[in-house]
Amino acid sequence: MTRHRVWRLPGDVDTDALAPGTWMQHGVDVIAQHCLEALRPDFAGGVQPGDVVVAGPNFGIGSSREQAAAVLRHLGVAAVIAPSYAGLFFRNAFNLGLLLLTCEQCERIAEGERIAFDARAGTVTRPGGETLQAQTIPAFLLDMVDAGGLLPQLQQRFQTRTAP
Repeated sequence: MTRHRVWRLPGDVDTDALAPGTWMQHGVDVIAQHCLEALRPDFAGGVQPGDVVVAGPNFGIGSSREQAAAVLRHLGVAAVIAPSYAGLFFRNAFNLGLLLLTCEQCERIAEGERIAFDARAGTVTRPGGETLQAQTIPAFLLDMVDAGGLLPQLQQRFQTRTAP
Protein backbone atom coordinates (compact mmCIF):
# COMPACT_ATOMS: atom_id res chain seq x y z
CA MET A 1 0.00 0.00 0.00
CA THR A 2 1.50 3.33 -1.08
CA ARG A 3 1.74 5.98 1.61
CA HIS A 4 1.46 9.64 0.64
CA ARG A 5 2.83 12.58 2.66
CA VAL A 6 0.18 15.13 3.64
CA TRP A 7 0.33 18.89 3.12
CA ARG A 8 -2.42 20.56 5.21
CA LEU A 9 -4.24 23.65 3.97
CA PRO A 10 -7.10 25.65 5.45
CA GLY A 11 -10.59 25.98 4.02
CA ASP A 12 -11.50 28.41 1.25
CA VAL A 13 -8.24 28.09 -0.69
CA ASP A 14 -8.90 30.02 -3.86
CA THR A 15 -7.59 29.60 -7.37
CA ASP A 16 -5.56 32.80 -7.02
CA ALA A 17 -3.51 31.13 -4.28
CA LEU A 18 -3.04 28.01 -6.39
CA ALA A 19 -2.19 29.86 -9.62
CA PRO A 20 -1.33 33.47 -8.76
CA GLY A 21 -2.55 36.00 -11.31
CA THR A 22 0.84 37.70 -11.49
CA TRP A 23 2.24 34.61 -13.20
CA MET A 24 -0.67 33.74 -15.49
CA GLN A 25 1.08 35.04 -18.62
CA HIS A 26 3.57 32.16 -18.22
CA GLY A 27 3.21 28.44 -18.79
CA VAL A 28 2.20 25.96 -16.12
CA ASP A 29 5.83 25.16 -15.31
CA VAL A 30 6.47 28.75 -14.16
CA ILE A 31 3.06 29.17 -12.50
CA ALA A 32 3.68 25.96 -10.52
CA GLN A 33 6.81 27.48 -8.97
CA HIS A 34 4.50 30.01 -7.29
CA CYS A 35 1.68 27.66 -6.31
CA LEU A 36 0.38 28.51 -2.83
CA GLU A 37 3.24 30.94 -2.17
CA ALA A 38 0.90 33.29 -0.27
CA LEU A 39 -0.30 30.48 2.05
CA ARG A 40 2.56 27.99 2.11
CA PRO A 41 5.80 29.49 0.76
CA ASP A 42 7.45 26.09 1.29
CA PHE A 43 4.94 24.20 -0.86
CA ALA A 44 6.12 24.53 -4.47
CA GLY A 45 9.74 23.86 -3.56
CA GLY A 46 8.99 21.09 -1.08
CA VAL A 47 6.13 19.07 -2.52
CA GLN A 48 7.20 15.73 -3.97
CA PRO A 49 5.49 13.55 -6.58
CA GLY A 50 2.92 11.42 -4.80
CA ASP A 51 2.27 13.89 -1.98
CA VAL A 52 -1.34 14.70 -1.08
CA VAL A 53 -3.02 17.99 -0.24
CA VAL A 54 -5.60 17.80 2.56
CA ALA A 55 -7.65 20.96 2.91
CA GLY A 56 -10.68 22.44 4.58
CA PRO A 57 -13.99 23.04 2.80
CA ASN A 58 -14.50 25.00 -0.42
CA PHE A 59 -11.16 24.10 -1.98
CA GLY A 60 -10.64 25.85 -5.32
CA ILE A 61 -13.07 28.72 -4.88
CA GLY A 62 -12.68 31.80 -7.03
CA SER A 63 -12.10 31.98 -10.74
CA SER A 64 -12.50 29.24 -13.31
CA ARG A 65 -8.79 29.18 -14.21
CA GLU A 66 -7.86 25.61 -15.01
CA GLN A 67 -4.22 26.35 -14.21
CA ALA A 68 -5.17 26.03 -10.52
CA ALA A 69 -5.63 22.29 -10.98
CA ALA A 70 -2.92 22.02 -13.63
CA VAL A 71 -0.18 23.28 -11.30
CA LEU A 72 -1.01 20.69 -8.65
CA ARG A 73 -0.84 17.97 -11.26
CA HIS A 74 2.39 19.43 -12.67
CA LEU A 75 3.94 19.34 -9.18
CA GLY A 76 3.02 15.66 -8.87
CA VAL A 77 0.25 15.92 -6.28
CA ALA A 78 -1.43 12.50 -6.19
CA ALA A 79 -4.75 13.75 -4.83
CA VAL A 80 -6.54 16.54 -3.01
CA ILE A 81 -8.72 15.51 -0.09
CA ALA A 82 -11.26 18.01 1.24
CA PRO A 83 -14.83 18.08 2.55
CA SER A 84 -16.00 20.12 -0.47
CA TYR A 85 -14.80 21.82 -3.65
CA ALA A 86 -15.84 24.71 -5.84
CA GLY A 87 -17.78 23.28 -8.78
CA LEU A 88 -15.58 24.70 -11.54
CA PHE A 89 -12.39 23.57 -9.80
CA PHE A 90 -13.89 20.08 -9.36
CA ARG A 91 -14.61 19.75 -13.06
CA ASN A 92 -11.28 21.26 -14.13
CA ALA A 93 -9.39 18.91 -11.82
CA PHE A 94 -10.89 15.75 -13.27
CA ASN A 95 -10.60 17.09 -16.81
CA LEU A 96 -6.87 17.54 -16.19
CA GLY A 97 -6.43 14.19 -14.44
CA LEU A 98 -6.16 15.44 -10.85
CA LEU A 99 -7.88 13.15 -8.35
CA LEU A 100 -10.17 14.79 -5.79
CA LEU A 101 -11.51 12.85 -2.83
CA THR A 102 -14.42 14.34 -0.92
CA CYS A 103 -14.06 13.32 2.72
CA GLU A 104 -16.02 14.96 5.53
CA GLN A 105 -13.65 13.54 8.18
CA CYS A 106 -10.42 14.75 6.59
CA GLU A 107 -9.93 17.35 9.33
CA ARG A 108 -8.58 14.42 11.38
CA ILE A 109 -5.60 14.09 9.01
CA ALA A 110 -2.54 16.00 10.20
CA GLU A 111 0.29 17.77 8.39
CA GLY A 112 3.06 15.36 7.47
CA GLU A 113 1.07 12.16 8.09
CA ARG A 114 1.64 9.33 5.66
CA ILE A 115 -1.75 8.19 4.43
CA ALA A 116 -3.01 5.68 1.91
CA PHE A 117 -6.14 5.99 -0.18
CA ASP A 118 -8.20 3.82 -2.45
CA ALA A 119 -10.16 6.05 -4.81
CA ARG A 120 -12.31 3.19 -6.16
CA ALA A 121 -13.28 2.04 -2.66
CA GLY A 122 -13.59 5.62 -1.38
CA THR A 123 -11.32 5.13 1.62
CA VAL A 124 -8.48 7.06 3.22
CA THR A 125 -6.32 5.19 5.72
CA ARG A 126 -4.39 7.05 8.39
CA PRO A 127 -1.34 5.81 10.28
CA GLY A 128 -2.47 3.26 12.83
CA GLY A 129 -5.13 1.90 10.50
CA GLU A 130 -7.99 4.35 11.04
CA THR A 131 -10.07 4.38 7.85
CA LEU A 132 -12.02 7.44 6.78
CA GLN A 133 -14.82 7.19 4.26
CA ALA A 134 -14.79 9.40 1.17
CA GLN A 135 -17.64 9.89 -1.26
CA THR A 136 -17.81 7.40 -4.09
CA ILE A 137 -16.42 8.77 -7.34
CA PRO A 138 -18.20 7.72 -10.54
CA ALA A 139 -16.18 5.21 -12.57
CA PHE A 140 -16.06 7.48 -15.62
CA LEU A 141 -14.25 10.17 -13.58
CA LEU A 142 -11.77 7.67 -12.16
CA ASP A 143 -11.14 6.38 -15.68
CA MET A 144 -10.48 9.98 -16.75
CA VAL A 145 -7.91 10.41 -13.97
CA ASP A 146 -6.28 7.07 -14.87
CA ALA A 147 -5.98 8.24 -18.48
CA GLY A 148 -4.31 11.50 -17.40
CA GLY A 149 -7.33 13.70 -18.05
CA LEU A 150 -10.09 14.20 -20.58
CA LEU A 151 -7.93 14.99 -23.62
CA PRO A 152 -5.59 12.01 -23.19
CA GLN A 153 -8.65 9.82 -22.60
CA LEU A 154 -10.29 11.02 -25.81
CA GLN A 155 -7.02 10.55 -27.73
CA GLN A 156 -6.79 6.97 -26.45
CA ARG A 157 -10.38 6.27 -27.49
CA PHE A 158 -9.81 7.79 -30.93
CA GLN A 159 -6.63 5.77 -31.48
CA THR A 160 -8.37 2.57 -30.39
CA ARG A 161 -11.26 3.15 -32.80
CA THR A 162 -9.06 4.08 -35.75
CA ALA A 163 -6.39 1.38 -35.26
CA PRO A 164 -6.23 -1.08 -38.18
